[in-house]
Amino acid sequence: MKRRNFIRTVVAGAAALQVAPFTLSGQGRGAASVRLGGPLFDSYEGPDEWIVLLKKAGYRAAYCPVKPGTNESLIRAYEAAARKHDVVISEVGAWSNPISLDQSEADQAIEKCVKGLQLADQIGARCCVNVSGSRNPDYWAGPHKDNFTEEVFDQVVETTRKIIDEVKPTRSFFALEAMPWAFPDSTDTYLQLIDAIERPQFGVHLDPVNMITSPRDYFNNGKLIKDMFARLGPNIKSCHAKDITLREDNYIPQLDEVRAGLGKLDYAVYLKELAKFDNVPLMMEHLQSAEEYELAADHIRSVGSANQITF
Repeated sequence: MKRRNFIRTVVAGAAALQVAPFTLSGQGRGAASVRLGGPLFDSYEGPDEWIVLLKKAGYRAAYCPVKPGTNESLIRAYEAAARKHDVVISEVGAWSNPISLDQSEADQAIEKCVKGLQLADQIGARCCVNVSGSRNPDYWAGPHKDNFTEEVFDQVVETTRKIIDEVKPTRSFFALEAMPWAFPDSTDTYLQLIDAIERPQFGVHLDPVNMITSPRDYFNNGKLIKDMFARLGPNIKSCHAKDITLREDNYIPQLDEVRAGLGKLDYAVYLKELAKFDNVPLMMEHLQSAEEYELAADHIRSVGSANQITF
């Protein structure tokens, strides 16, 4: 499938798209709220222990607690426990490279996404998420000169359609997370993909840090985040929480990921925009210990509290 007008700028925004229904948070329900979640470091045996650990951490959102291939009765038990205790299962990760030049690797990645989406639909997770992939032969999600070509865009479209069409999910979504060097890398390219893929069960997994790619974006990230939610909001199924810094003693821009609270991401804007939408989880990631996650959560909750947002 070759797209026409590949370079066109998307100006219509999300309002012009066929999108899944959504509701605004807090309408008639009092204070705005956000569902925060993160990985669990303690082991658990079954849904009851899982819920205990989530409550101990103060999470109302969770990564999927089981893997593809899990017995269906156990999947149903976790789903029931989540529903009973008001926990939203955010996502099933299917991290892999479906557009690898190594056909065997690409085929395995597509199968991993299919199985991940099947599990997400079974357990009632908001989405199965992956990156679109890369042509880089050494780093499965790394930069490469061909990642932004029209050929690769078309392959991402066809691969995503294939995954969704094979599973035919009825309540979950297959979502792509933005990367700085692969489709989608911006709000505009997200909208281009939504328009080209033409599947209602395709969604956005929003990570603003991954979409901050210049000093201009860095210093204006609050405005950037507002634009993301304004144009992608109804399509956003889950979000990631981390932070970003810009090195100041270097003439070449160097952006680094850090723990929430140690960088300059405008969490006040992020949380206020996210709180407008019901049940879209905010999932912390990429930290090395339970203590680091507790510190990140403390920062996020403190910013929320200052802006009348509950968790």
